Amino acid sequence: MSSQFLRSVMAAALLAAAAAPARAVTLKKEAERKRAPEFELKDGGGNTVRLSDHSGKVVVIDFWATWCAPCKSAMPWLSELRAKYRGEGFEILGISMDEEGWEKVTPFLAKVPVTYPILMGTKRVGYLYGDVESLPLMFFVDRQQRVAAIHVGAASRKEVEKTVRTLLDLR
Repeated sequence: MSSQFLRSVMAAALLAAAAAPARAVTLKKEAERKRAPEFELKDGGGNTVRLSDHSGKVVVIDFWATWCAPCKSAMPWLSELRAKYRGEGFEILGISMDEEGWEKVTPFLAKVPVTYPILMGTKRVGYLYGDVESLPLMFFVDRQQRVAAIHVGAASRKEVEKTVRTLLDLR
């Protein structure tokens, strides 16, 4: 998928987020979904994690940072959603965009326990996902690894869970 396409998608998502109610998550039609960019990022243990490692699952990619208040407030309920739907084929990948890297993120995670994988973002991944500039930012990836929805800004648990259930086909 071209980065130009994703920048266009992000621009449209930002405009939609500005015009739509603050907490709405809108699913794209099947025919409009494009393949999510593949990535290889390291977790806190130095292990490489790829999006393709989760092929066949519904994945929420949550771009966040330690300085982002809405990002931090979502972490507990995102952990709960992962626990609730993991058996149905659901995963969350938290991608930290902290410029200080693990030096900043590791002590933060010691205070705010998270039960889903946290990965260290790179400028390249930010670029692949449309020049990640606003946080929080969530990408909802369907079982075919296509971007089914993008949510910019603070999300409500209710809307995220509704979107996840729809993608898992648990309506």
